[in-house]
Amino acid sequence: MKDLIQTLRNIFKIPELKSRILYTLLLLAVYRLGTFITLPGVDPVALQGSFGSSGAGGNLLDLFNTFLGGAFARGSILALGIMPYISASIVVQLLGAVLPAIQKLRLEGESGQRKLNQITRYLTVIITLVQAVSYMTYLTSQEAGLALTQQWYLYMVSVCILTAGTMFLVWLGERITDNGIGNGVSLLIMIGIISQFPSALLSEANMNLPMVFFIEILALMVVTGAVVALTQATRKIPVHYARQMVGNKLGQMGRGNAARQYIPLKVNAAGVMPIIFAQAIMFLPATLIQWSGSESLQGIAGQLSDITSVLYNVIFFLLIILFTYFYTAITVNPNEIADQLKRNGGFIPGVKPGKRTAEYIDTVLSRITLPGSVFLAFVSIFPAIAVSMGVSGPFSQFFGGTTLLIMIGVTLDTLQQVESYLLMRHYDGLMQTGRVKGRSRGVAY
Repeated sequence: MKDLIQTLRNIFKIPELKSRILYTLLLLAVYRLGTFITLPGVDPVALQGSFGSSGAGGNLLDLFNTFLGGAFARGSILALGIMPYISASIVVQLLGAVLPAIQKLRLEGESGQRKLNQITRYLTVIITLVQAVSYMTYLTSQEAGLALTQQWYLYMVSVCILTAGTMFLVWLGERITDNGIGNGVSLLIMIGIISQFPSALLSEANMNLPMVFFIEILALMVVTGAVVALTQATRKIPVHYARQMVGNKLGQMGRGNAARQYIPLKVNAAGVMPIIFAQAIMFLPATLIQWSGSESLQGIAGQLSDITSVLYNVIFFLLIILFTYFYTAITVNPNEIADQLKRNGGFIPGVKPGKRTAEYIDTVLSRITLPGSVFLAFVSIFPAIAVSMGVSGPFSQFFGGTTLLIMIGVTLDTLQQVESYLLMRHYDGLMQTGRVKGRSRGVAY
């Protein structure tokens, strides 16, 4: 306890780190305040009542509402959150794997990255407008949005407000990234998820006997520890570097890589992205079936919208394994790693440089991705397992899935930022042994 207090003191002894933390907390408070400001013509009380009637934590809209900190169910001006920006970022990233023009921009350095950011923002506006119209259509179908049907201009104004709200959050996230601590977009998502945890925890405590609640907390701690292990698990491939004479001393080529004598390959290199892809795909069949109006398929649509159904979880499980391999393939390039090793005079013992090195790295990556993808899939469906064992819907979301992975990943990244400041100022890090490891690659969220 004394060490923890001393570490906190050290954090606030660094003026720059102190100002960044306070700045981040201020902007996060602004975000949380905005989630309680409702759209004109919307009755938030009636909306929350109709929203809760769809089932507590049992469908995709409830999960979406969890990411947004309850803003979706309140009819807030920030009801769409930062999710359209994330969708646009995913689209741009996927296009970069197939379009030479996007790949060229990535190679142009800082100027190319600015252009990619601008493209992402324009695409965010388009996606937000589409989602805003869909959300307003949903509101008008509820009793909470009766005023919207009677005064059409409120509908149009609300669409503009929702779009402006999302772009404000994009600006807020960028300010946190530049002047705060950690990745701003990730922190905005995490603070929305965490805001739902206290109410879910209290509700679960009131519903169960103390012993049952204690067992659930222990199970949550075990699952959290397993997810932390998955997030930080790394397969290290040993690397040797050729040596050369520097003056009258024996030096080492590739000085930038000399300190790292291994290639760290993440067991879960894809992070949370396979779950996000799979959830996006799961929206499509149910939506198409509902639009078709086929009564014979309505039962299937209901199961595909219910995150606790067997059909939903079987398809979800398989999609996550598929997307884990897909996303790992487009984010980790064995040929690029092999070329960098060759240019820096590095080689893997027993493996020829060049093509053979790339094939070896690809083989190792494929082998470690299989258990990583299966474990990730199990973590993703664990909330449904928790519901089947008697855990309430809202609280079950914290037993795995996207919510837990995002919370752990963002927390590790933020702690890594804090530790880097402490070590630069010659203070002890956050851990007495080892280092805090965040996500080494991939998008921050």
